Amino acid sequence: MSKGSINVSVENIFPLIKKFLYSDHEIFLRELVSNATDATVKLRHLTSIGEAKVDYGNPIIEVKIDKENKKLHIIDQGIGMTKDEVENYINQIAFSGAEEFIEKYKDKEGEDAGIIGHFGLGFYSAFMVADKVEIITKSFKDEPAVQWECDGSPEYTISDNDRTERGTEIILHIAEDSLEFLEDGRITELLSKYNKFMPIPIKFGMRTETLPKPEDAKEEDPAPTQEVDNFINNPSPAWTKQPSDLNEDEYKSFYRELYPAQFEEPLFNIHLNVDYPFNLTGILYFPKMTNDMNMQKDKIQLYQNQVFVTDNVEGIVPEFLTMLRGVIDSPDIPLNVSRSYLQADGAVKKISSYITRKVADKLKSLFNSNRADFEQKWSDIKIVIEYGMLSEDKFFEKAQDFALYPTVDGTHYTLGELKEKIKDLHTDKDDKLVVLYASNKDEQHSYIEAAKEKGYEVLFLDSPIVSHLIQKLESENENTMFVRVDGDHIENLIKKDEEQVSKLNDDEKESLTTLLTEIIPQEKFSVQLEAMDSQANPFIITQPEFMRRMKEMQQSGGSGGMFGMGNMPDMYNLIVNTNHELVGEILNTKTQKKKERLINQALDLARLSQNLLKGEELTTFIKRSYEMIK
Repeated sequence: MSKGSINVSVENIFPLIKKFLYSDHEIFLRELVSNATDATVKLRHLTSIGEAKVDYGNPIIEVKIDKENKKLHIIDQGIGMTKDEVENYINQIAFSGAEEFIEKYKDKEGEDAGIIGHFGLGFYSAFMVADKVEIITKSFKDEPAVQWECDGSPEYTISDNDRTERGTEIILHIAEDSLEFLEDGRITELLSKYNKFMPIPIKFGMRTETLPKPEDAKEEDPAPTQEVDNFINNPSPAWTKQPSDLNEDEYKSFYRELYPAQFEEPLFNIHLNVDYPFNLTGILYFPKMTNDMNMQKDKIQLYQNQVFVTDNVEGIVPEFLTMLRGVIDSPDIPLNVSRSYLQADGAVKKISSYITRKVADKLKSLFNSNRADFEQKWSDIKIVIEYGMLSEDKFFEKAQDFALYPTVDGTHYTLGELKEKIKDLHTDKDDKLVVLYASNKDEQHSYIEAAKEKGYEVLFLDSPIVSHLIQKLESENENTMFVRVDGDHIENLIKKDEEQVSKLNDDEKESLTTLLTEIIPQEKFSVQLEAMDSQANPFIITQPEFMRRMKEMQQSGGSGGMFGMGNMPDMYNLIVNTNHELVGEILNTKTQKKKERLINQALDLARLSQNLLKGEELTTFIKRSYEMIK
């Protein structure tokens, strides 16, 4: 046996490691199993090129708990280490990394504290949970096995060992404050979280397997069982295979493996596979979407060489795609750095652009190959596509080929198709193309019907970001404007040259205006007299497009607030149809009381059509209505 002292400038580095890495103390198992995997993969490579003259066989990694002696074992059958390699790797390289870590992070707190990977600290993360660590290792080279021990001080011992099997065993003597890591459930949880898709089989304990009953067994006889090795990982997950080797059922099966609690099938998937100018593999799934964008984020899992890292992929995946699900695996993403660094990193920007392009290409391919199916899925995927059109200019350009605009009747158009279809009827007297839309079929039903009677197409756009989207579409399409169907009365939505003549003369209009302003609350409604078709409603409530849109944009997190409109009370226009017979009756009614009743009734009916009548006002309206039909 020989003893040595690790040459570090810090008297005792391990309490510092423990302090700085404490928030991530569970990561030790990920790091040690990852090291075991690396050792096994290296052996596979050396045997494949003939440098290691050994039988590779079918190596596994085993994790064992010895609860009685408070030990945790991680055992591999990989490349192993010689005494010189232990001296070099464990005592020098890793510790220089540890020193670099301490130097960099001794004064830091917060986001950048708690980092392991790039500092060679993988092995030494063991001291976050262990008072003492042993390594027993035998190299694939013909050299004796070695045992290394360290109790967390700079002192260590190294000696020969009688181990005969190739590989390495790490033994952690678990500290009193970390006894949770001697519980089967906790270790299963961590292996499933971090190592579920490692490329080498990982065994943890045994499990009971039910066997088929013998043919001559009675019905009441229990099925025979046997104890088998419990392997917790899938060494060959779908994303490591070529797309040509997978069918649709296998993609769906892998989705269920990723999200066992998710019962709905994904709509479709996108297989990522690139090796230049960076390495990236993965599978992204489009799940069924709701209109709540925040509820759906942080579902994509980020891996590095099949080791789970995080499910916060912000800065790596474009913002609008964080609502998808799936896996991204890349050794080229600098994982252990701050988010602000990630967003400025050139390689990460290229990865983000690549993912955006792949998603756009896949959507276009789906649209072209089966448009009917794409239209059927539109309402489930539109929120991602619309968000992408708003946030990524390149995606906006590509989306012109597949972004759909459904009508209230269920017909789907691309914007190009829609403009061609409506150009004759929807072009106003100023040569502007007016696109009509509704956001709620029930609340805006009367307005939709009025537009359809004119032969107009009405789009159905109901996503929470629709105000932002149409603002973007208007800026990108000259002489095109979007107007919600309740933004004005139908004659004014698409103004033509022809004008209606009012049945009222100027004196009658003045008398009517005076009467209306005395009865109708001015703080809520701006009264306008309009000569319209006599069959149109007598009172129509509209909300100016610009004001309403700015408020909606501000409420959904946009630029409406710059106009100071986010918190303004709702203002409505009350359009009075001077050609309707009820308006003439109001003017000709003798008593003031009856005039007031007719005006209030007509106003409340208009409010009712906009869902604006509630509480006490609704009760008053119902009571008045019954009195009028007695």
